[in-house]
Amino acid sequence: MAAASQRKPLGLQIFLSAFVVIWLIMAAFPFIWTLWGSFKVELDFFSIADWTNAITGVRTETTHGSPFTDAGYVGAWVQEEFWRNVINTSLVCIFVVATSLTIGTLGGYALSRSGFKYVFWLLIIALIFRAMPPITLVSGYLPVFFDYNVWGYLPTAIVVLVAINQPFTLWMLHSFFEGIPKELDESAKVDGCTQFQAFRQVIIPVMWPGVITTGLFSFLLAYNDFAVTSMVLAEQNRTMVPAIAAFLGTTYTEGNVMFAVAAVVSATAPLFVLVMFFQRQIVSGLTAGAVKG
Repeated sequence: MAAASQRKPLGLQIFLSAFVVIWLIMAAFPFIWTLWGSFKVELDFFSIADWTNAITGVRTETTHGSPFTDAGYVGAWVQEEFWRNVINTSLVCIFVVATSLTIGTLGGYALSRSGFKYVFWLLIIALIFRAMPPITLVSGYLPVFFDYNVWGYLPTAIVVLVAINQPFTLWMLHSFFEGIPKELDESAKVDGCTQFQAFRQVIIPVMWPGVITTGLFSFLLAYNDFAVTSMVLAEQNRTMVPAIAAFLGTTYTEGNVMFAVAAVVSATAPLFVLVMFFQRQIVSGLTAGAVKG
């Protein structure tokens, strides 16, 4: 009887279900539409005369003999060698995430277990640097990069992205460590562990979801960055996002919009896979942070 009384009215259930379905369709529509359009020619996907051409692919069929074509992907990946930009992005993301998590995990743990008053002010200073626009920090790095002739290389971009991302990583991991009772450290020490052994064998397994959540945010910052990578990387070392912008061309150079559309789909698809693969750890980590807060 109690279970029956707690059930939502049928009308409310239908409304909530319809709302969720509509919301999912609206949220997924931009990507689905872009994915569909990536197999069309520009005159169809960006047709002004008749928007239904983007669905039927009239000009695509006239040009390629089929309503669908992979010309955009071939042009981006083969002609423009977009695969090089993918490799550059992968290298930048791997090193940014590994460096940020290593420093952030050790620093966040040390600060969470420290009893000194300077910890609060150190975190405030880190927050101030994180709140600054990245472009202001990059402008300060450029003269040094030019003087030492290190501008344009991937390690240069990695250093800048780590510097920009580190305050956020430190704050987030510090918050997770604060939610772990200090009694766990003390129990491990009683069993004969050193401070570092207690950290590695006891604390890290407990807060592993928090590490994965923080690592994902660090990955997204490096993966989606445009301001830093477009300013400190040379053309041959571009990552994906600046390369996609280059496909669009400028007022002085002609671009190919369909190359950009195909590259956008290629760059976005891995993010869906990544989030779906780590969804449980992400939810667990964010929930732990919310409970701590």
